[in-house]
Amino acid sequence: MKSVLSAKHFHNEESAYAFVEARVWPNGPVCPHCSGVERISKMGGKSTRIGAYKCYQCRKPFTVKVGTIFEASHVPMRHWLQAIFLMSSSKKGISSNQLHRTLGCTLKTAWFISHRIREAMRVTGVEPMGGAGRIVEADETFIGRLEGQPKKGRNAWSNMNVVLTLVERGGPARSFHVDGVRIADLQPIIRDNLSRETRLMTDEGAAYKSIGPEFASHETVNHKREEYARGDVTTNTVEGFYSIFKRGMKGVYQHCKEKHLHRYLSEFDFRYSNRIALGVDDVARAERALRGVVGKRLTYRTTNHG
Repeated sequence: MKSVLSAKHFHNEESAYAFVEARVWPNGPVCPHCSGVERISKMGGKSTRIGAYKCYQCRKPFTVKVGTIFEASHVPMRHWLQAIFLMSSSKKGISSNQLHRTLGCTLKTAWFISHRIREAMRVTGVEPMGGAGRIVEADETFIGRLEGQPKKGRNAWSNMNVVLTLVERGGPARSFHVDGVRIADLQPIIRDNLSRETRLMTDEGAAYKSIGPEFASHETVNHKREEYARGDVTTNTVEGFYSIFKRGMKGVYQHCKEKHLHRYLSEFDFRYSNRIALGVDDVARAERALRGVVGKRLTYRTTNHG
């Protein structure tokens, strides 16, 4: 990691802008105001800020930050790139405290940066998972107490946040913060995200049993009888995902407000779906996160309240 972080774009602001521009604008500058690609010139002069362009179609200036998670941020671009790489390459995540110490920014700024990067990692407009001959495992887990709810008993699941995760074997993961484990909570998500030709594998939860016939096959393991695998029928893959997720949430992040849980899920889904086993190394993973910065601007208000 040290040799990677010694790259010029992590330490030189002009190089950092050039690095981002090459990935956000692979075919040259695009005006974020009018979407024009012609009659765009780089603004010169000693007083002009780094990476400034002017579009002579709409006559407005812009940089590569406009319309991205970087917009209206005073954080140097090289620090953004360092943060993206660190969050992309840390298997269980990196805390705001650690980012604050590494980047030399305030803790509030580090927290805001990390949430913006999680937004860049969020996948949108995706195709259904699975397909003919493919296996998708589904399971749910419980993490943290619902805000304002006291813990009651050893297994007070009704007072905890519920997460549903779909993991395609040899493929991506998708996680959702849901209201509960009832049929109405789980089935719409499964229908919307899985191809009907998929082999679905779950435990014996009621929500899975009633939706199972809609897929090519539905095979279950009975955890209550300590059955965890029967041939290739198992939910061990999704359980492995949860193991990484919970170690990160409890060991690195320690506390997560309910309203932010979906962003942390995006982060863990992103790293799992772009893992070494799928041929994506730390550098390539960070570049994929960087390509997700466009159109996902967050203000401090929306990050803090939504």
